[in-house]
Amino acid sequence: MDREIIELGPGWTQCSHYIDKLIKFLEKETDSAFTSEEYMNFYTIVYNMCTQKNPYDFSQQLYQRYRDSFTGYISDKVAPVLLEKNSEAMLHELTLRWENHKLMVRLLSRIFKYLDRYYVSRYNLDYLNDVGLMCFRDIVYEEMKPTMKNAVLSLVLKEREGEQIDRQLVKTVLEIFVEIGLGNMNSYEEDFQKYLLEETSVHYRTKASEWIKEDSCPEYMIKAEKCLELEKDRVNQVQKLEGSGAASASGAEATNLASKQVNSGYLHHSTESRLLECVEDELLAKYEMQLLEKENSGCVALLRDYKKEDLGRMYRLFSRIPKGKEPMAKMLSQHIESEGMAIVKECNERAKAAKLEASTKSKKERRNQESQETVFVKKLIMLHDKYLLYVQECFNNDSLFHKALKDAFENFCDKQVANSTSAELLASFCDNLLKKGSGEKLSGDAIEETFEKVVKLLAYISDKDLYAEFYRKKLSKRLLFDRSANEDHERSMLARLKQQCGAQFTSKMEGMVTDLQLAKDNQARFEQYISTNPEKKPPLDLTVNVLTTGFWPSYPQNDLAVPESMSKSIDIFKEFYDLKTKHRRLKWVFTLGTCQIKGRFGSPKEKRYDLIMNTMQAATLMLFNDEEMLSFAEVRDRLNLPQEDVFRLLHSLSCAKHQLLVKEPSGKTVRSTDQFKLNTMFQDRMSKIRVSLPPLEQEKKKVMDDVDKDRRYAIDAAVVRTMKARKVLKHAELMAEVVTQLNQMFKPDVKMIKKRIEDLITREYLERDPENPQVFKYLA
Repeated sequence: MDREIIELGPGWTQCSHYIDKLIKFLEKETDSAFTSEEYMNFYTIVYNMCTQKNPYDFSQQLYQRYRDSFTGYISDKVAPVLLEKNSEAMLHELTLRWENHKLMVRLLSRIFKYLDRYYVSRYNLDYLNDVGLMCFRDIVYEEMKPTMKNAVLSLVLKEREGEQIDRQLVKTVLEIFVEIGLGNMNSYEEDFQKYLLEETSVHYRTKASEWIKEDSCPEYMIKAEKCLELEKDRVNQVQKLEGSGAASASGAEATNLASKQVNSGYLHHSTESRLLECVEDELLAKYEMQLLEKENSGCVALLRDYKKEDLGRMYRLFSRIPKGKEPMAKMLSQHIESEGMAIVKECNERAKAAKLEASTKSKKERRNQESQETVFVKKLIMLHDKYLLYVQECFNNDSLFHKALKDAFENFCDKQVANSTSAELLASFCDNLLKKGSGEKLSGDAIEETFEKVVKLLAYISDKDLYAEFYRKKLSKRLLFDRSANEDHERSMLARLKQQCGAQFTSKMEGMVTDLQLAKDNQARFEQYISTNPEKKPPLDLTVNVLTTGFWPSYPQNDLAVPESMSKSIDIFKEFYDLKTKHRRLKWVFTLGTCQIKGRFGSPKEKRYDLIMNTMQAATLMLFNDEEMLSFAEVRDRLNLPQEDVFRLLHSLSCAKHQLLVKEPSGKTVRSTDQFKLNTMFQDRMSKIRVSLPPLEQEKKKVMDDVDKDRRYAIDAAVVRTMKARKVLKHAELMAEVVTQLNQMFKPDVKMIKKRIEDLITREYLERDPENPQVFKYLA
């Protein structure tokens, strides 16, 4: 059975009836649009009119009349009402009309859906939903957008000034700007956002010009941070109504809580970055240096007064702007450097004052006075701890501020203090920590923590090789003279140095520690050898530390003529050692030896003393077992020592604290014409006495010479290594490569590098290019 043909006139009359009913519902003239039966009837009429065969397919006419329905309704009912209203009242009416319009579009586009499926797709026309929105755009939006924009901006300004506004109203209006763009943001950006950003700049430009004059830096930053928070809050974000939120709920409770979320902001989320950039530019970028340099409240004042919260806020704010952190980091570096230089100056002045006061203070007072290296290093540690905490807590561990800290410390850590380098002072400080009887008693954890801080300071010292040599010298004395307080601490410090500076840095020091352990094992075997061979028992109790020459610092050696009992003991040990190995030669270093001898002094009642002294001192003193008096020359000849060593020995025994010998004529200096005899009247309240031998004055110079020699070898190795890999290289490139390789251990002198290159040319490792003297070639 054929379907009855619906003509265009009667068919559209029925459609108009339903459309008029929908309009009356939107205008609140009736309580409902149409029933389900009416809806289906309306849909069926449209469907039939679109699916009839030509010439009764009215798809084109229905598509046009669908558009005309919206155009007529908006022109007659919507536009006149909106044009009568202004400001906020207009916005309320607009949102109502917009919601009505969207409802009308939604309902009619569903009823005319068949057009979308076939007719629109076939002829590439606008979809029905878009047609409805375009009608509103062309008639209402284009006419009203300046008024809409001004009204919204007025509300935003009110809120910025502290008034309460209807955020939901503003949000709905701005959704019109977004939705009217039909999928793109052009309308929102061109018709609203552009003007919002301009108004924002003007508003905050005015505020900033007032605040910068009236407020301190912290007060200004608090206001700026608050403004940024408020602007961010104006962007459409989800917030929870209840404090506990859905995070603490489960199941149905979580669903209910989630449904109670609201959009607190009203600006489109795409506005956030540009809006905040605008505020940041006006409040922060334009006034950064003024804020940082504000007297009594700028960056330096905050650093000086330990205002961590304000510094943290300053970092957060200036991190938001391009290159905003660089001026802060530069100020931090300059401030740390000024404090560091003040410490250097103070310690130098203290050293001069201490030198002047030394003659007026007793020995006990001088002994109790804290050494200059301890004072200096402690102050550096405190300074580093303070500003490292700033970097960690206030500047979020930012690498830029770590670099600022590093640059500042590098600038003053290499300064000389009391005629000593920082490397020497740091090594001496470590020595005081690790040796027995140090003035300051620290717990194990405190010592480990101090080790960690010392190693951090070492990273800022350019002459790390100088520190290594001083440390090695002091380590050797601690090990050889049993002055090390704790072997675990020694190994812990070496482990930290190895981690910081590499395995090559600590290889010799680790070898020294290992040598001492092997020496103990060797001594145990020697004692076992004696016990199994009683006839080999030495006349003296002998302990020998056999050391590997390559690990230990070089020490002055001599051909000391030791007493017969010592000589026999040495021969017995040598005989034992030769049984173990015949490929190693023992060299006896008497300058490092220690003896404990017994002596009786005092008259008429003698007192027995245990004297602990250097081997050379003991050999000198034992000469007086057989002779009542000896001249300087006789002592020198019998000991077979250089004259300068004999001066030191006799001075330590006759002019120092424990005068075991009497010098004639008396005096505080030793001359080559003096005569010496045993001090039979010597007395001391202690029965066990340590007789010290003053160190050689040139010991420090020797360390510097050794380091200088090692540096020459290091430069030679770096040059040869580089040229071997590259074969041909320009002078500038070779210099840069060598400096880069050596910078980890010391800061090489350019003149020294040039000198070593010339030496290598002389020794035929390199040659200059005949055509270009600035180019070097490697000679295989």
